[in-house]
Amino acid sequence: MPVAETAVFGWSTLTVSGCLIFVGMFLDALDGSVARLTRSTSDLGAQLDSLADMVTFGVAPAYMMLRLVSHYYGPEHYTGVLGPDADNLYARVTWTIAAAYICCTALRLARFNVETPSADLEDHRWFRGLPSPGAAGCVASLILLHQHLLVKRFGGEFPPGYEKGSSLLIPLVTALAAMGMVSTMRYPHLINRWVAGRKDFGSLVRIVIPVVMAIWWLQVALAVCFVSYALSGPLGALTRRVRRRRSPSLAA
Repeated sequence: MPVAETAVFGWSTLTVSGCLIFVGMFLDALDGSVARLTRSTSDLGAQLDSLADMVTFGVAPAYMMLRLVSHYYGPEHYTGVLGPDADNLYARVTWTIAAAYICCTALRLARFNVETPSADLEDHRWFRGLPSPGAAGCVASLILLHQHLLVKRFGGEFPPGYEKGSSLLIPLVTALAAMGMVSTMRYPHLINRWVAGRKDFGSLVRIVIPVVMAIWWLQVALAVCFVSYALSGPLGALTRRVRRRRSPSLAA
């Protein structure tokens, strides 16, 4: 069964938490543009923004992952979060993953502040390493999809082992997202590259398709989009490596 319901549309606590992460992601996408439009950018604002991102995209997804694991691998009807001292190897492993994820989020945000020369739009075209909102989106969207399938797809009649088995995927994704944040793989800034300014027809298609998917299958669309974005880094790095091997002139 899904994690305990709340008074918000009868959603589970994890569903509400995931939605709040996406609200924070939307506001985070706007704050830089608003600061530039109002000419109120400052070093202090950048540091406060990083602190907010640390909680929204670091602590919150890690806690959601721990809560999911505790629900399915803790005592029956357990409503808390298993601690690292729990008599459960899987709980201790997920605590280690959660701690590593939060540390990687802090490193990712600190590196961004150091490596980004200014608040100009041209300095925000690409990211070095998976952005913390993208990592949080992978974790949160898959948890949202997990809770959605439990209620809407199966309606309480779950295949044997589905609940516990499917929840095993979330800590693995969290660990991979953590490694992606501290990697050197290149990721595009979606808003600045594909939304802001005048764009061609191809850019319009890349915007419309996810929107149409979200209208019909919101949870599926979120999971597909964020997982695809996370995979774009290693796939892009692999593609560039193959091209350099085939064209020695490009490597020079």
